[in-house]
Amino acid sequence: MAGGGFTSTSGGETHFEAKITFTVIISCIMAATGGLMFGYDIGISGGVTSMPSFLQKFFPEVYKKTQEHGIESNYCKYDNQYLQLFTSSLYLAALVATMFASPVTRTLGRKQTMLIAGVFFIIGTVLNAVGNNLIVLIVGRVILGCGVGFANQAIPVFLSEIAPTRIRGALNIMFQLNITIGILIANLVNYFIAKIEGGYGWRISIALSGVPALMLTIGALVVDDTPNSLIERGKEEEGLAVLKKIRGVDHVEAEYEDILKASKVAKQINNPFRNLLKRHNRPPLIIAVCMQVFQQLTGINAIMFYAPVLFNTLGFKSDASLYSAVITGAVNVLSTLVSVYFVDKAGRRMLLLEACVQMFVSQMIIAIVLGLKVQDYSQNLSKGFAMLVVIMVCTFVASFAWSWGPLGWLIPSETFPLEARSAGQSVTVFVNMLFTFIIAQAFLSMMCHMKFGIFLFFSAWVFVMGLFTMFLIPETKNIPIEDMNEKVWGQHWFWKSYMDD
Repeated sequence: MAGGGFTSTSGGETHFEAKITFTVIISCIMAATGGLMFGYDIGISGGVTSMPSFLQKFFPEVYKKTQEHGIESNYCKYDNQYLQLFTSSLYLAALVATMFASPVTRTLGRKQTMLIAGVFFIIGTVLNAVGNNLIVLIVGRVILGCGVGFANQAIPVFLSEIAPTRIRGALNIMFQLNITIGILIANLVNYFIAKIEGGYGWRISIALSGVPALMLTIGALVVDDTPNSLIERGKEEEGLAVLKKIRGVDHVEAEYEDILKASKVAKQINNPFRNLLKRHNRPPLIIAVCMQVFQQLTGINAIMFYAPVLFNTLGFKSDASLYSAVITGAVNVLSTLVSVYFVDKAGRRMLLLEACVQMFVSQMIIAIVLGLKVQDYSQNLSKGFAMLVVIMVCTFVASFAWSWGPLGWLIPSETFPLEARSAGQSVTVFVNMLFTFIIAQAFLSMMCHMKFGIFLFFSAWVFVMGLFTMFLIPETKNIPIEDMNEKVWGQHWFWKSYMDD
């Protein structure tokens, strides 16, 4: 590490002078609680929609199907568009909200956008917890979706901008780590809440999401905005002061000049979304869009949304299915920690490629077992085969959690130039929420019609993802965030031809 504000360079990697400060760690922890809220909601959605008391109150037709044995296909018990709308309405709202969140992030900053997200989360949680009819529940879900849109727009960018270059990957993955912790907490809550008699347990599950909502709101009030955002908005002195504070050193001239140069380019852009279509912005745009599409076409959210429902379909009893979902949630958290450790050492590409192999194999095994043992109106899933399915689901979740889960957010947030970063992140979130909505709305119907073939469908996409990663996704570890065009895209065998303008 060089002193006096200079940079050290080795093997094409550049390091600005910086300490890992308490301010950076606390800021990243507070910001990443938005991921905790998002993850808790993913976990709660699946658990609540498998609780008999919740189904009986809001979805009596589905409840009736689950109580009738041998009449309805094992794969079709939960096939109900309104039940799917309860889950997917949040993501539909999020993809709309993110288009409004982009200009807010650019004009008001990352900090204020996170604060707005926290307020949306609190209002949506209250409506869902007290709702007595499906309309109120869905309105609450829509408001929560607005929170997701604003949070997912601001938080990954905030984390990438505030983190020192050499640990940017690990700190950015705090967002995904909190998503996985939120899912695990939700699964644990569902497991214990399901034992409560009286039919009100689901309200407690939903109401507890107010805790991460409050944490994000308080966190947004106490953290500093990023130097990149402050300088981009003309607050250069404040940006320099924050940069010195978060880096823990006084000699930050080199990084400050880097940000200042990028902000001058950003200020010349009147229409960020039109700017995204310029030739030199197409490589990060194409990578960002494809990574979001592929992230959902792994089938991960289908499994995490509906893990209890899926295990019920396989013949597990209600308690056992929630218990199995807790196991997958724990695997999710532990595997994300693997990514935190390796992402800035082994790099992004290695994690993505290894995971494609592991996800493909595990989904193929699940499809074969279900195809042989689970029929429409009967299932011969022995304890041994049931355990094999759970192990393969955990293997799949583990590989996703250290690769496409966190890196699907990390790579887009670190590869757009400053003038395109807010708009680029907006498109990233929009595409992610669009395909999350499509999968959430369609999964139960797809499982009904495709049966075990749904896992073959997802595994085929994983194969395509592996080829895409091998040839088109570049390595970005240890590259300063404002130097991506020159040191990443400009040196890639395919994308360098887009850098000529």
